[in-house]
Parts: sequence; structure tokens; C-alpha cells
Amino acid sequence: MWKDLLFVGIGGGVGSMLRFVTSRLASRYIHHEWLFVGTFIANIAGCLLIGLFSGWIFAHHPGSQSFRLLMIVGFCGGYTTFSTFAFENLRLMEMNQWGLFVLYSSASIVLGLLAVWAGLRLGHQL
Repeated sequence: MWKDLLFVGIGGGVGSMLRFVTSRLASRYIHHEWLFVGTFIANIAGCLLIGLFSGWIFAHHPGSQSFRLLMIVGFCGGYTTFSTFAFENLRLMEMNQWGLFVLYSSASIVLGLLAVWAGLRLGHQL
């Protein structure tokens, strides 16, 4: 268990630092009205990376729990949770779970936006 936590923690720390660097670089080169571009870049890059890491692990080391925890759960999770969201939705589509795919995607987006709005409202009242 501790070894697994260490792999996730190291990967997550590196992923979080890279996300910070990605956002800083984007804000340096992109107009300030496009604040979301750093997040967008991190989300799309994270999706590409989770696909690459997963494909490589599935093809070459299907039993490699340590690498999966380090790179997929840790690094990609620290870099962006959107990559995990996209990966899980792709798996639902591959399994022909279309109803669950629509429910999960829609509910995550709508409820996520509502939760952020509610959190902002509550935070202003504290």
C-alpha cells in the first residue's frame, strides 16, 4: 500500500508542477482574455498522454501496476483530471455503454459547473 501511495504521490507531484509550468508558459504567450488556454492545453495534452501511457502499458506491460500508478494515476491525475474523465468515457463508448456514457458525461459537466457556482456563492458568504 505504501509503495503504491509513493508512486501516485511522486507522479502526481511532477504532474502538478508540469501543469503549473504549462499554465505559466501559456499565459506568457497568449492574450490575457484567453486565460483558459493553459487549462485547455493541459487537458488536451493530458488526454494524449493518458492514451499513450495506457496504450503502451496495455500492449507491453499489462501487469505493471507500478508504472500505471506512477504515470496514469499519479502523473496524469496531477497534470489534469480531465484526462481520466476522457479516458473513462472512451472506455464506456468502447463497451457500448452509451446510456452510461451520456449520463456520466452530461452529469459531470452540468453538476461540475453547478458545484463550482455553488462553491463560489458559498465562499463569498463565509
